[in-house]
Amino acid sequence: MKRVYFVLILLIFTSCGEYHKILNRGTIDQQYKMAVKLYEAKKYSKALRLFEKITPAYRGKPQMERIQYMVANSNLNEKNYSIAGYYFKRFSENYPKSSKREEADFLSALGFYKGAPIYSKDPTDTNKAIEAFQSFIDKHPDSPKIEEANKYYSELRYKLETKAFEIAKNYYTTAVTYPSNYRASIAAFDNLLSDYLGTSYKEEALYYRLKAAHDFAIRSTQRRKEERIKTAIKAYEKLKRNFPESKYKKESEEMLATLHKEKAQIKEQLVKS
Repeated sequence: MKRVYFVLILLIFTSCGEYHKILNRGTIDQQYKMAVKLYEAKKYSKALRLFEKITPAYRGKPQMERIQYMVANSNLNEKNYSIAGYYFKRFSENYPKSSKREEADFLSALGFYKGAPIYSKDPTDTNKAIEAFQSFIDKHPDSPKIEEANKYYSELRYKLETKAFEIAKNYYTTAVTYPSNYRASIAAFDNLLSDYLGTSYKEEALYYRLKAAHDFAIRSTQRRKEERIKTAIKAYEKLKRNFPESKYKKESEEMLATLHKEKAQIKEQLVKS
């Protein structure tokens, strides 16, 4: 048993020694062959170090197509997702006639998708993933991956919808302290509804848009109140038109009653004056 362990340890050290020797002092050809060998053995991190060294020497040569694909796939397997998305995109652009073009287009989108953070974080990679999946769907409508691509695309769109909704809602909830945020909230909900037609947040967005318009009107000065009451009533009418039996029906009708009461008081004051 001890002899077996000794042989295994010896093989490991010999292998590591050979790798570092070729990495640091090997010829370009030796480095290329070892990089491919390590890639095929799924030792992606070590393969990447060698690919990084040999890439300048292979630019413009036939082997470069294979190298670029292996670099992209190595990064994907090493969970360097955004980098993988970038390299697969470059591969597709550089080798449009490659037999791996369709696969690279899908994996580029998948890389950006996996690198995309939760909805509350920077949406840069989310936007890149959406663009990449849309491009894949347009270019490869008959691909066996089309159903999966559509699923990821919908999920990413929902993530952006959620971010837009939460931003608009946050403007509303902070408007008690910062009244100017009522206007910002209304604008943000309008943007959500126009940017994401058919959004699953539509009913809730219309309701909170009404709340923001209602509260903004009630808290306004007499000079601005009448105009803002009209805007709020229009917001109510839009909610009712789109969702006649809205789950917010009771609350919205209570707000409408308040708005009409305020409107009547303004008219009464005008008569007295």
